[in-house]
Amino acid sequence: MKRVAILISGGGSNMVRLVETMQAEGYAAPVLVASNDPAAGGLEKARALGVPVAAVDHRPFGKDRAGFEAELLKPILAAEPDVLCLAGFMRVLTPEFVTRFAGRMLNIHPSLLPKYPGLHTHQRAIDAGDSEAGCTVHEVTPVLDDGPILGQGRVPVLPGDNSATLAARVLTVEHRLYPAVLRRYVAGDRDPVLI
Repeated sequence: MKRVAILISGGGSNMVRLVETMQAEGYAAPVLVASNDPAAGGLEKARALGVPVAAVDHRPFGKDRAGFEAELLKPILAAEPDVLCLAGFMRVLTPEFVTRFAGRMLNIHPSLLPKYPGLHTHQRAIDAGDSEAGCTVHEVTPVLDDGPILGQGRVPVLPGDNSATLAARVLTVEHRLYPAVLRRYVAGDRDPVLI
């Protein structure tokens, strides 16, 4: 069974959905949840689900991303994951880190890539007058939010939407899409999941 480590920075709602579906369906084993923030709410949720956790605070490292990643790698490598899932992990990883996990690292991004890489995706979709928004699961490459697309979920942009209402609607789709993609990915299926 494939071993999955998940990186988070906050509350970890996508991590929880991934762990719950792996535990319920047995398609993979969650072996670690790690965060760059020791106070991330998702760490306690992972503990409650019985998943080992680790935290490496990025702040003491300042601009030394390689130093931070060297420390973060220690618990990750000790967990021996086959796949690394970024689930709201808000640090840009160096090309060296990404290359180490090439073809084995996934990310979920709250836009219909290639539209709106980076931050403030929901407001950018509203400001552009888009009729739909959504989320994308992709393989991670050294270029931010640019790897091969493995799945997308779409929602309408409704009249009166603001970034918070749109984000909430997209998040419910994220919770369905990410487990669906991971389930296929660990079985060797790279065909995009569309919901």
